[in-house]
Amino acid sequence: QSELNSFLWTIKRDPPSYFFGTIHVPYTRVWDFIPENSKKAFQQSHIVYFELDLTDPYTISALTSCQLLPQGENLQDVLPRDIYRRLKRHLEYVKLMMPSWMTPDQRGKGLYADYLFNAIAGNWERKRPVWVMLMVNSLTEVDIKSRGVPVLDLYLAQEAERLRKQTGAVERVEEQCHPLNGLNFSQV
Repeated sequence: QSELNSFLWTIKRDPPSYFFGTIHVPYTRVWDFIPENSKKAFQQSHIVYFELDLTDPYTISALTSCQLLPQGENLQDVLPRDIYRRLKRHLEYVKLMMPSWMTPDQRGKGLYADYLFNAIAGNWERKRPVWVMLMVNSLTEVDIKSRGVPVLDLYLAQEAERLRKQTGAVERVEEQCHPLNGLNFSQV
């Protein structure tokens, strides 16, 4: 494990600072591959900054709001008719398949397919195309099976809170949202 590239950068100062690049995947997919030096740096740090503060209800609310089309617009108004129909059929297929994609562990924790589908795809007809594309990309059997497991960033933020570390964010929702919302339809 010590041979692995840890993606951990050390800023040599007293005390040292660290910079670690994470990815937005369920932490259980990558945790065993994160080298000990990265885990140790996290444990020894008193202050931890994340890309966004995913534990802040305002952040989650702002992320949800920024994904929506302007008031009065629906996805059906902005997508070509054939793409809209294919998307609608695909989402109907996903909703039908989701119960068979869920794990016994998820069901044991009270996670139901209808609830999960609505949590991921609810209000999809009001979302901007770029966010619908990202949503569709996450509606796969592999991704559904790992729902309920926090992504690495959120897991580390929850751990930081549990360990009573001071936390913060380096970006605001608008800094992530506006560039994506600025993509034109052909780019999406």
